[in-house]
Amino acid sequence: MLDNPPLLTIHRGHRRPDKALIEAFRGAQTSHLADAMDGRGALDWRIKPMDEANAAFVGTAITAFAYPADIVAVYGALSEAEPGDVIVVANDAYTGTAVIGDLVAGMMKNKGVAAFVTDGLARDRAGIVAAGLPLFAAGIMPASPAGNGPGVVGAPITIGGQHVRSGDIIVGDADGVVVVPQDRAAAVLERLAAVRAAEAKAVANVEGGATGNDRIRHFVTNARIIGP
Repeated sequence: MLDNPPLLTIHRGHRRPDKALIEAFRGAQTSHLADAMDGRGALDWRIKPMDEANAAFVGTAITAFAYPADIVAVYGALSEAEPGDVIVVANDAYTGTAVIGDLVAGMMKNKGVAAFVTDGLARDRAGIVAAGLPLFAAGIMPASPAGNGPGVVGAPITIGGQHVRSGDIIVGDADGVVVVPQDRAAAVLERLAAVRAAEAKAVANVEGGATGNDRIRHFVTNARIIGP
């Protein structure tokens, strides 16, 4: 680098979706959302809740990039977050230290943050569970990060294979996390209704004793049969 970057850079001015639009996604299953987006939008499978009993959330993304082994960006995101926001922190999937612990998770809960999501690691699982903040990470390890920077808040990030911008709608449950781009949210919500209706019909068929469906029969009927 020609010059050392600032310890913390904050991008402000992103637009948050209408609260009614956000609330329309509350309770949506992440699997249904992924189906409504043609199988896209889900974060890497390793990003999972610290507490499956407290995993359901919906909110608006505020993004951050924390350099490996550093927490400055997390502090910046905590400062910028508003009630109902989901702090989404890309950490280059770093596994040498945690990027968050129970004390900062508790501060986020106190501020009204809806959830915290990272591709890095967390520490102090028992304290995180006690804090009551839905928190998703790629794992747990005890080593703490430094506070040396640099860190960036509010800029677009890539995390778990997905691009995220501040203002996107983030939905989580025990299965994982899905990103709904803000500019596609209304269209995704419309498709979600169709997915839910189809799923309800399929569930009713299975509960009624079905051992197959038209799709399975299509593949079997058109299979090449070898042997008697």
